[in-house]
Amino acid sequence: MAKAFKDLTEREILALAISSEEDDARIYGDVAEGLQADFPATARMFREMQREETGHRHSLTQLYRQRFGEHIPLIRRDDVKGFIRRKPVWLVRPLGINAVRRLAETMELETRRFYERAAQRSTDLSTRQLLADLAEAERKHSAYAESLEEKHLTPGARAQEEAAHRRLFVLQVVQPGLAGLMDGSVSTLAPLFAAAFATHDSTDAFRVGLAASVGAGISMGFAEALSDDGSMTGRGRPLLRGVVCGLMTTAGGIGHTLPYLIARFWIATAVAVIVVAMELLAISYVRNRYMDTPFLSAAFQVIVGGVLVFLAGILIGSA
Repeated sequence: MAKAFKDLTEREILALAISSEEDDARIYGDVAEGLQADFPATARMFREMQREETGHRHSLTQLYRQRFGEHIPLIRRDDVKGFIRRKPVWLVRPLGINAVRRLAETMELETRRFYERAAQRSTDLSTRQLLADLAEAERKHSAYAESLEEKHLTPGARAQEEAAHRRLFVLQVVQPGLAGLMDGSVSTLAPLFAAAFATHDSTDAFRVGLAASVGAGISMGFAEALSDDGSMTGRGRPLLRGVVCGLMTTAGGIGHTLPYLIARFWIATAVAVIVVAMELLAISYVRNRYMDTPFLSAAFQVIVGGVLVFLAGILIGSA
């Protein structure tokens, strides 16, 4: 059962500070290891932060031995009510470059605020002084993190890391989203327009289009999530890719299905055709923007495929 911070002795507080510094050093090391391949400059910054935290732990350990002897009780953050908890880095990979650059400052700021609030509540003079000293140490850590960022993240290094961040964004978000949008926009054309021209009824066409869109979204979402776990390809977390792909697939099909909420069949069909054209142009723009495909080439490839599926649906529905 967790213990209230106010019930800790000075010995336990110092032991807690030692274990906290050790945990933070490990977190910085995990971050550096995770960033090394794509963001080496930021990785170096976090390795220096790791060394700084290790030095603080050594200093705290020496102080503890001088006051309380060799045995240091094992006290972790989870053992103390209300203490700050750190989420293991391996649970939140892949690491976002903008998030981890703020990680060091956030960690130190949170810990400093905790020590300051704890010092205000403490009635023991020596305990209050110890907490104040720890808060001041955390404040110095924050300044150190800022100086390291200025040292390592030069304009050239920052530009390289921003380019790497863009590549990862394309790989982990844009690609599955684009695959889903293309599938939803194109694959649902045939069943939607086949149902529309077979029944000439907007309500029936809407039901078929809705079913095809939702079904395609579920199928594509599972297929993307189960394709790989991202550990070898760097494509990111399977759940995120699956959700992005599934939602974009459904959105691609729903776009030209919604016009069939219009009761008059031919007006609904005309609006749906316009929406299809807008969807195909949007796909072409995304491919040009993020995949470096020439716009005319991308438009030709997407439009030809879409038109063929569209005509197939009309021919089948009219047969």
